[in-house]
Amino acid sequence: MSKKKKNIILENIKLISAGAKGVAVGKTEEGKTVLVTGAVPGDIVNARVKKAKSKYYEAEVLEILEKSPYRVEPKCIHFGVCGGCKWQNLSYEKQLDFKQEEVYNNIKRIGGIENFETLPILGSEEEYFYRNKMEFSFSNARWLTQFEISSEENFGNKDALGFHIPGMWSKILDLKECFLQEEPSNEMRLAVRDYAIKNGLEFYDVKNQEGFLRTFMLRQNSKGEWMVLFQLYREEKENRENLFNFVLEKFPQIKTLVFAINSKGNDSVYDLDIQTYFGEGFLYEEMDGLQFKIGPKSFFQTNYKQALNLYRKTLEFAGITENDVVYDLYTGTGTIAQYIAKKAKYVIGIESVQEAIDAAKEHAKLNGLENCEFHCGDMKDVFTEEFLANHPKADVLVTDPPRDGMHQKVVEQILKLAPKKIVYVSCNSATQARDLALMKDDYDLVKILPVDMFPQTHHVENIALLIKK
Repeated sequence: MSKKKKNIILENIKLISAGAKGVAVGKTEEGKTVLVTGAVPGDIVNARVKKAKSKYYEAEVLEILEKSPYRVEPKCIHFGVCGGCKWQNLSYEKQLDFKQEEVYNNIKRIGGIENFETLPILGSEEEYFYRNKMEFSFSNARWLTQFEISSEENFGNKDALGFHIPGMWSKILDLKECFLQEEPSNEMRLAVRDYAIKNGLEFYDVKNQEGFLRTFMLRQNSKGEWMVLFQLYREEKENRENLFNFVLEKFPQIKTLVFAINSKGNDSVYDLDIQTYFGEGFLYEEMDGLQFKIGPKSFFQTNYKQALNLYRKTLEFAGITENDVVYDLYTGTGTIAQYIAKKAKYVIGIESVQEAIDAAKEHAKLNGLENCEFHCGDMKDVFTEEFLANHPKADVLVTDPPRDGMHQKVVEQILKLAPKKIVYVSCNSATQARDLALMKDDYDLVKILPVDMFPQTHHVENIALLIKK
């Protein structure tokens, strides 16, 4: 280790594993842990310390002395600048290994649980082009490369349509390609960008909050039908209609085109008035015989094929019988609840978002399922003693909370409800492990199954089965 002024340079660090959020982990000669960004496990690097903590360093790569045998060539020209797909330079086989290891270690270390079966991680059939929804932003402040900045040349038009640069919200990476959504996703985005520039349409100015074109969302279903959503900062009727007609004529795959005028301070779509320009304003998706209506505000798993696997495995873990009453906490639009309802006696779903509950009820009606009911409200406020007293006792409970996991009051209510089985689906195994620790005196963790919904990233889902002691 060498020091220069305030810089601490760590030399010849071998990175041996992957840590939280995809960082590579190594150790100094003194045994202190180093979390390194910009590298992959197996690399030997020199790194500059960004933060020195008592138990570990946070560092960034200065130089790769020896490349990892797990390294692969990134597919995308934007790798390293774009904030997504940070594991494109790591073989998919090793991505799965590290994801499985992270889930297992979190359950043992944070959950304090030792004896459970770990099933092999369920990898994604598609390593690229797996997303059915993408959102892009317009900006008149294109992110410039260091070469462009230092050259002091005038690079002309600075309009961009793409992703926000991490840590620089006002700057947009002008995407030339993206490997997350199948074509014609790239073709649509580039066609819209080129049309807008050619016709002098104003791209959004994030700092001054003005302009015309704001965001562009593409959504598809498994039948190859597409939804397009434009957010516009202000109304320009003639420009709007000309743009929409151009897009619809060029891309006959578009089943519906919707838009919203958004002059507020953020791009969130949930409180906007969505207007339909073409089509019905929604798509239908089919999953194992169930129909789901997907609108511009709907939450739906972005990896369709892996979502199917996730729901099937959740149902398999639950082992539902025709006599079972099932509670589905954080039910969302009721997707898992509908899967369960095909097998169960009765299903009760709870969710905090009213629009999601409305969709769940609509889906149940659409699928002819009369053995389920849905309730809206904050989980800790709805899932109470009074609620349990007025509803049948659960034989099985399924929970799929957001990344923060379950509120402690919710865990306490689950323990009072005391279902025979709990199936806990999580997108964050660290908070899942924390919640499992609160239940381990009453429940045995039987098995877990990590599921990779997001190849080329560090994110991983996990399904856990708990049985009442």
